[in-house]
Amino acid sequence: MGLFGFERRKKKRLKEIWPKNEDGTDVPPAFLTHTGGSPMDEQIVLSMLEAYGIPAVTRYPGDGAFGKVVLGASGWGVDIYVPETMLADARALLAAEADEPDGGEADGSGI
Repeated sequence: MGLFGFERRKKKRLKEIWPKNEDGTDVPPAFLTHTGGSPMDEQIVLSMLEAYGIPAVTRYPGDGAFGKVVLGASGWGVDIYVPETMLADARALLAAEADEPDGGEADGSGI
C-alpha cells in the first residue's frame, strides 16, 4: 500500500512531490476520474497529469489490485485521485483534452 492506501506510480518520488498542508500533513486525495477501458487509458491520463506536474494515485475498485496482478488489467477499471488542492487544474486539463478535435492539433489547425 502506498500513500493514503492507494497504489503508487513512482514509489520514491510520490511522497516527495505530493503537496503538504500548512501543518505539514499530506493534502488528502480527491477523486478525479474513472477509466474503465484498457490499461493504456489509465497510462495516458496518468502521464498527462505527470507532464503538468500533478501527482496522482490510483485505486482499483471491485477486485482491488488482484485483477491487475493476475490478468495485467483490472476488470473493474481504475479510479484516479489527485491532491484536492490540484483537483480543479486536473479537471480542466482533462476537459481540455476531451475538447480537442479528433485528428487535429491542440490549437485546432489540423493537418
